[in-house]
Amino acid sequence: MPDKNGHPSVEEMELGAIFSALGDPLRLKVVLALAADPADARMCGSFELPVAKATRTYHFRVLRESGLIRQVDHGNGRSNTLRLEELRQRFPALVELILTEAKTGAFRPLKLEDLTAKA
Repeated sequence: MPDKNGHPSVEEMELGAIFSALGDPLRLKVVLALAADPADARMCGSFELPVAKATRTYHFRVLRESGLIRQVDHGNGRSNTLRLEELRQRFPALVELILTEAKTGAFRPLKLEDLTAKA
């Protein structure tokens, strides 16, 4: 059962929920930014996301409920950290993939024209 803040335990983390969370380019951007400096906690507003506040809140909730991030409420905002150690316990290869992707900066979101381009 998730804790009072909605964080699943290590045993409750599901690969499908994690892949679903990472499937959105904005959420992947947040995860890769946190992975680039795992020791640094960042406030929700520090991420440059081109969406309304309500949509931003939704994206962070999806990341939290999947188990990818830990959020701490500070009254007027929440700080976010990547749950590296817990993820490493449950899905070690996935953590290494995320960290490698964050270091190389090779992430490029798929665009509609990529799918419709003619060879």
